[in-house]
Amino acid sequence: MTVNPDDSAAPANGAAEPTEPAAAQQDAGQTEPPAPEEIATVTEPSAPEEIATVTEDAVRVHRSPRYFRFMLTGAILFAIVAVVLTFAFPENPTYDRGTVFGFLLAICVVVGVALGAVVALLLDRAATRRARTVQADRIDVRVPDGESEDPRSSDQRPSVDS
Repeated sequence: MTVNPDDSAAPANGAAEPTEPAAAQQDAGQTEPPAPEEIATVTEPSAPEEIATVTEDAVRVHRSPRYFRFMLTGAILFAIVAVVLTFAFPENPTYDRGTVFGFLLAICVVVGVALGAVVALLLDRAATRRARTVQADRIDVRVPDGESEDPRSSDQRPSVDS
C-alpha cells in the first residue's frame, strides 16, 4: 500500500492511525486486484468428462426489423391523423366530436397497424437481399451417460441439431 503525500487523511503529528486497508484504498481512489488466495474456485470433485464436437457451417446473416415497433408507430401516427381529422371539419349536429374521434380512431389505428406491418415486411424483404453468408462454428457438448452420477443428467433429452 502506498501513501500519497498530498493525502490529508493522516494526522498532523505524523502518527499513523490503524485503518482498514480496503477503506484506505477507496479513499485514495486506488484499487488493487484481490490476492490469488482470495479467489475462490468451485470445482466438482467427480465432474464427468465432457465431449465437445466442433463443426463449421455456413449461415446467412441479415438484419430484420422489429415488427411490433413498426406497427405501434403506425398506430400512433394514425391516431394523430384521427385527431387532426376530427377537428379539421366542422362539427356535425348529429354526432359530437368525441363520437367522431372514437370512430376515426378505431379506423385509423387499424389502418396504421396494417401499414406499419407492410412497411416492416418491405424492409425485411430488402434486408434479405443484402444478406451475407458467413462461416459459423457449431459446438455440441455432450456428457457420456455411463460416467455421470448426477440424477439430472440421466434424463433422456433429445439433442438439438438444427
